[in-house]
Amino acid sequence: MSPDRRYPLELDQTEVERYRMMAEAARQAEADLWEPAGIVARSRVADVGCGPGAMLPALAAAVGPDGRVTAVDADPEAVAAATALVAAADLGNVAVQQGRAEASGLAAGALDVVMLRHVLAHNGGAEDAIVAHLATRLRPGGCLYLVDADLTAIRVIPEAEHPDLVELQERYLAFRAASGNDNAAGLRLAERVVRAGLELVEFRGRYVIRGVAPGLRSPAWAAREAMVAAGMATAEDLRRWDRAFEATAWRPPTFFAPMFTAIGRCPAQR
Repeated sequence: MSPDRRYPLELDQTEVERYRMMAEAARQAEADLWEPAGIVARSRVADVGCGPGAMLPALAAAVGPDGRVTAVDADPEAVAAATALVAAADLGNVAVQQGRAEASGLAAGALDVVMLRHVLAHNGGAEDAIVAHLATRLRPGGCLYLVDADLTAIRVIPEAEHPDLVELQERYLAFRAASGNDNAAGLRLAERVVRAGLELVEFRGRYVIRGVAPGLRSPAWAAREAMVAAGMATAEDLRRWDRAFEATAWRPPTFFAPMFTAIGRCPAQR
């Protein structure tokens, strides 16, 4: 991610917890895809756009002690968080480095799998460049593993039943669209794989319904300061939205979202 396309969600403890929740749910839902994609013992895997590293323990376990996971993120704060997680969990087969999704610093033609989760939706205008770059990092027969959502259809109940929080979500989507981001990035994963010259071997969607921890707030809330800085929200909006969250906090929240996975294989000969 380049400096002019900064990820707008503040990486506080609440946001880190949201990453962990998503990683746990994703690993369970995608259990049948990792092995066919090549995420197996002794494989070399990159997690590009790794954020605070929520997916790294599962990847490290999948490739085993003789495999290697390289985690890449453009945000120094995310790199620091992922590095701390790797050290705390004693993940000796994982390395973390800073790099942009379209200029990752990964060696060309060296990886069995490159995973990119929920990154394309935050890099408006660079989506095809990112996918094309990562495709060149694969060895012949290696796989690019893309995951993204349709943000226009995400709901959190009871938030989606409160008018002020419905407005917050609508404001967030408008803020993202004004920045050139694709709010429905998940729907277009397959076509991006094909445009990068890869063989599309899997494109599937699933609808996630999951209870989340009380007090866990939405990505729209995490982006509130960025929206204020962009002139798309005010301090009074933030106070009003905060009151709305407090008014709904007594009900256990449930997350509803369509998620998509596309897997593209590098040709045996380029």
